[in-house]
Order: sequence, then C-alpha cells, then structure tokens
Amino acid sequence: MPTDPTKARYYRKQVPLFRLVEKMKLWPSRRGILHGVRDFEPRGVHAIIVTHCGKRMVVRDSKTSRSARWLRNKLFVEACPQCQIPEWKLQKYAATRFRRDYGSFLRDEDDPGR
Repeated sequence: MPTDPTKARYYRKQVPLFRLVEKMKLWPSRRGILHGVRDFEPRGVHAIIVTHCGKRMVVRDSKTSRSARWLRNKLFVEACPQCQIPEWKLQKYAATRFRRDYGSFLRDEDDPGR
C-alpha cells in the first residue's frame, strides 16, 4: 500500500545535496523549473544528473548551494511539462519539512557513522 503523500516527512536541514537528490529524485533548474531525475551518477565531488526530459547536467555536491537551498525551501516556478512529474510526488515534496534539530540524516545503512 502506498504511503500518504500529504503526510509530513522530516529531514535534517544540512544534509549533503547528493543524498537529498537521490532520495527525492527532483532537481530545480536555474530558471525555477522542477525536473524529475531519471539517472543520478555520483563521481567524487561531482555528479551527472539526467532528467526525464533528456537534459544532462554536471553538478557539484554542496550543502549550501543554490539547488540545495531551493530544494529545502521548495522554491520553484513550475514543474517541467516534459518530465511529467506525477501529482502525488509534488504533494509529497510539498509535505516534506526540513528541521535543524529533528529528522532523518539520510544515511546509508552500511555507513552509520556519517
């Protein structure tokens, strides 16, 4: 049974950008368009993101970058019409909360110390 998309989810505020993108599968472009991530391939401090609409970007991992701030603060103008992000995913994204002192660290299961 799928989870309720309107249920609040809590994540820590200063999680690494790559873990946040891997979890949410969303990417805000510089023009404010929210894209769905089809393929995410980390390569050290950089990663290659391929969206559902076919755009390919090389991004850098940063907790304080524009894209990390926009994901945390839910700043976007519209969802990409070519990516066709489902409505339940946008509702789930809108219900996500970021707190400094409460929520998941988005750690890997095999890496409890990070």
